[in-house]
Amino acid sequence: MQEMGHTVHLIAPDYKVKTEDEDWIKRIPARSIYFDPEDRLMKYGLVLDGLMALRKEEYDIVHIHTPFVAHYLGLKLAHLLDVPCVETYHTFFEDYLHHYLPFIPKGIAKRVARFISRRQCNAVDAIVAPSQPMLDVLRQYGVKAKAEVVPTGLQSHSFAPADGAAFRDKYGIAVDRPMALFVGRVAFEKNINFLLRMWVDLIKKQPDALLVIAGEGPAESSLHHLSKELNLEDHVKFIGYLDRNTDLNACYQSADVFVFSSLSETQGLVLLEAMAQATPVVAIAELGTKSILIEGEGALIAPHDEAFFAEKVHALLSDQTAREALGKAAYHYAKTRWTDRAQAERMITFYKDVTTSI
Repeated sequence: MQEMGHTVHLIAPDYKVKTEDEDWIKRIPARSIYFDPEDRLMKYGLVLDGLMALRKEEYDIVHIHTPFVAHYLGLKLAHLLDVPCVETYHTFFEDYLHHYLPFIPKGIAKRVARFISRRQCNAVDAIVAPSQPMLDVLRQYGVKAKAEVVPTGLQSHSFAPADGAAFRDKYGIAVDRPMALFVGRVAFEKNINFLLRMWVDLIKKQPDALLVIAGEGPAESSLHHLSKELNLEDHVKFIGYLDRNTDLNACYQSADVFVFSSLSETQGLVLLEAMAQATPVVAIAELGTKSILIEGEGALIAPHDEAFFAEKVHALLSDQTAREALGKAAYHYAKTRWTDRAQAERMITFYKDVTTSI
């Protein structure tokens, strides 16, 4: 949007990590969350203390991107600044909450998640959903607010050439070793334990195959334990968080296949990031990923069954010609359908619609 001539300011938590933030990002002191220590909650009052400076910017709209402190802060700011408030519903909390509050029965946690989602979504002027299936779920909850589907687009750097061989060398992975990759938040709702169990079936056919898991999150300890329990320690490699500006593209490019098994994804941007590096995908098409995955368009769609999923991965790992052809199709699909500019244009059109109709 900035490249298109619009002014964008971001208010976000301070993670106590040095970053190269541009001057349009305002970091707010924040506290950690006991059940999710990688995330932060902004200190609400410190933002309101700067209200006079915010008024001088003469904003047209407030756009919220998380349902916690930021939701209530965004509503308050929109009211005080007298502008419309839009919120993107990023996370399928119905399938998320019980992992982090295990002392609450799963059925109750789902009802709580639906109630909070409905209440918060109906409190704003308009909702953005990253996929049509996610918007359909919100309508089933009873969300009546004006809404639009606007997926997250790929920035140009996702298509930048990268050195996959150098990445393998850096992490001690032989250049000819069959390799599948998962990238994402290492969280329970990502269903990564399915990938580990699937890998047990896969190595029966390809004993030298390696599954690489890139990312950090609250499920790391559990997954390390499961890997050991399944005797996968020589077949699974956890490499932690990767810097988006330096290592991530090379990581995608280094893999023979990208694998993804989340059942609660609202979109699945990592699928497109892998495709942008011409890496073919094997994934389950559920909820938001249904809006991305098209059989043969850079991806093979697998059922939620370890043996069948492993067979599709094996088919690509063992056939270089098919793998390269699907990878080329993946790159073309991502480049022609999923750029950030195309999605930004859709968002701006929606902003204009909201600001003129409220």
